[in-house]
Amino acid sequence: QVQLVESGGGLVQAGGSLRLSCAASGRTFSSYSMGWFRQAPGKEREFVARISWSGGSTDYAESVKGRFTISRDNAKNTVHLQMNRLKTEETTVYYCARRSSGSYDYWGQGTQVTVSS
Repeated sequence: QVQLVESGGGLVQAGGSLRLSCAASGRTFSSYSMGWFRQAPGKEREFVARISWSGGSTDYAESVKGRFTISRDNAKNTVHLQMNRLKTEETTVYYCARRSSGSYDYWGQGTQVTVSS
């Protein structure tokens, strides 16, 4: 069983930064791509960023390109999301997930990010 635990959320002013972390259990973390998503109440889940198993390839939603950076540390079984120049409309819960065979099979419980004006 894989467990993903997000941390690093909180309250920040618009234009500020936060760094989210996702800690994964299990010995096979480095074999999988990982992703970050966000979902506001009543809205569909939105893809934010993805990183390959090696960290050599990344992909971002257009809305966050140039502001967010995804990274990973396979020695520590962690993946991070550095978020800069945050906007109020990015207030929501952020989730990390493991990607396997083209879909995401394990999800964390989420961490709340609140961006104030």
